[in-house]
Amino acid sequence: MRAYFDHAATSPMPLVVRKAFFDALGTVGNPASQHADGQAARDVLESAREIIARTLHVTSAEVVFTSGGTEAINLALKGLFWARNSGADRRPVILVADGEHHATIDTVEWLVAHAGAEAEWLPLNSDGVLLPEVLEAAITKHGVERIALATVLWANNEIGTIQPVSSLNQICERHGIPLHIDAVSALGHIDISAVHPAALSLSAHKIGGPVSSGALILGRKWQVVPLIHGGSQQRARSGTQDAAAATAFATALELAYQDLDRKHARLQQIQQRLITAIREIDGTAVLRGPKPGEMRLASNVHFTFPGCQGDSLLFLLDMAGVSVSTGSACTAGVAEVSHVMTAIGLDDVSAAGALRFTFSPDTTDTEIEMLLTALPQAILQARRAGITAV
Repeated sequence: MRAYFDHAATSPMPLVVRKAFFDALGTVGNPASQHADGQAARDVLESAREIIARTLHVTSAEVVFTSGGTEAINLALKGLFWARNSGADRRPVILVADGEHHATIDTVEWLVAHAGAEAEWLPLNSDGVLLPEVLEAAITKHGVERIALATVLWANNEIGTIQPVSSLNQICERHGIPLHIDAVSALGHIDISAVHPAALSLSAHKIGGPVSSGALILGRKWQVVPLIHGGSQQRARSGTQDAAAATAFATALELAYQDLDRKHARLQQIQQRLITAIREIDGTAVLRGPKPGEMRLASNVHFTFPGCQGDSLLFLLDMAGVSVSTGSACTAGVAEVSHVMTAIGLDDVSAAGALRFTFSPDTTDTEIEMLLTALPQAILQARRAGITAV
């Protein structure tokens, strides 16, 4: 048996989602075809789109299926930037919070290098929060007429910080600036249906759906220049649509939001148990991110362990049958400290000892005991090994 504490990287697919996926795979036909088989496939696809739209309180026309969160983020950022700069007016500035996922960072840096964008990186406080007044000051600094868009993570994938997105979105709406929100880590954990930015990126496999399935929720008043051309099957995206993946995504989304209060209470219980136990195991360990509550995902616990290398802890726990993470799986294996740790003000030595534990309401007491049993020895061995150059 293994204990799995890396749900933020990918969450296991529940049986009901696997069944929906498998059953939908039996539907023959291209959803764009005009014959009966094609229309049957289209019915499956559009049913999934309607479920996602209804769950998120948007219209079906606003749901654009993608190959995952990374494509959704690229489509939002590049597409909005290109669309906002397609006329005579020049809007080069992108307002982007520090500590974003690399799908956002790399996309913004690409636009700077290849499309003449100017990135304004907005600082976070020590809990990883982008304060509304920081966004407002950046808008004043550059002027509304020069700003193409703004982008922010709803919930930080490493330290679990929940941003004040309602306030941030209100600021952008007041100034007529499109805001993209990366909701990949927030989806399924908190109700995201009340905030409607210009664009909202989602990923299925973070909530037990299939990998390589996601969506961009694109507000009706906003247009993007497509990344992919050839067919115009969807608003803003060409390509044959995957009805089975869409069905699995919709099923996972419905399941994630069923009995959310009970699930949240279970997550809070696990979170507090882990925080208390880890502090008892190592009195020098420091919880990073906001304290448990409204500003932090209940599914996330993130500590730095002084004198330890996070990678050492990960491998030692892995050998004991426990899966954890040092941060985003998208940068795993890269020998550098987390940019999120740097964004909240940590030096390289402190940041080197970062370890993330993410879990689900179905995480068992046995899994928790496995982690807490293995952790003391892992810390001891990692501390003996010390920290390599950072």
